[in-house]
Amino acid sequence: MGAAVADAIARRLSLGRADCRALLAAGAGAGLATAFNAPAAGAVFVLEELVGQFEARMVCAALGASISAIMFSRGILGSQPDFIASYPVLPTAVAKQLFFVMTGLMTGLLAVGYNRTILAALRLADRLPVSIYTRATLIGGLAGLVVWLDPHLAGGGDWITQAAISNTINWHLIPLLFVFRLVFGAVSYAAATPGGLFAPMLALGALSGLACSFVAQILSPDTALATAPFVIVGMASMFAGSVRSPVTGIILVMEMTGSSDLVLPLLCGSFSAMVVAGACGDTPIYEALRLRAAVGRR
Repeated sequence: MGAAVADAIARRLSLGRADCRALLAAGAGAGLATAFNAPAAGAVFVLEELVGQFEARMVCAALGASISAIMFSRGILGSQPDFIASYPVLPTAVAKQLFFVMTGLMTGLLAVGYNRTILAALRLADRLPVSIYTRATLIGGLAGLVVWLDPHLAGGGDWITQAAISNTINWHLIPLLFVFRLVFGAVSYAAATPGGLFAPMLALGALSGLACSFVAQILSPDTALATAPFVIVGMASMFAGSVRSPVTGIILVMEMTGSSDLVLPLLCGSFSAMVVAGACGDTPIYEALRLRAAVGRR
């Protein structure tokens, strides 16, 4: 939406190609900053993912757009982080950090599965012998049925993320919730209607981190390891493994949870997730979607 607004402004002002490019990127970053209450992540996402380089022109545009957008947003909604996370001080021993490496490895594999599920759903939808409007109607009807059965199962999954951080999800529900959100999210994205991947991706990462926290407690029962850090690391690891923009993921999760003291665990998890995703030969999700769109235009 932010990029669409920026595009409309650029067309209205008849800006040149370079100015349009900067304005579109800044608009996208401002949209991300506002949607997730994460101004730094919005600016960094523009530079790390959309532009791919730190140009002074882009830095100024991205920072300016994100700052102005978040100031306006917080003036209306307040400045509280999206998720409430509380946990004791983490052990600093190297051995304990290995649990976060484990979280990154596991979540990286799940991120590969997430990317491939999204792309498989899109390919399957393209082969359906119906128009895009009929497809969207059918998927919308399915989503409506899910909402009717249980409203909590629809949406971006923020309640799942918060419940995972608060450790209020029973362990036996984790695989069921993960599979449902994975499949339902992919089907919904295949409707070809405006929608995003960030929130569903973070919810899946939160479930992965929650599962890893249970594994860590089994492997190290003598050490009291809080659940919330694993969930937060899982969120960043899923982003890093899927999008392959680790800096954006780390900053985004820190801003959304107010967990700036988890830098080392977040780095461990994000690095491990990227290594696994790269070893699997997986293409970053947005790059894969761009390639798919380019083929479709030929």
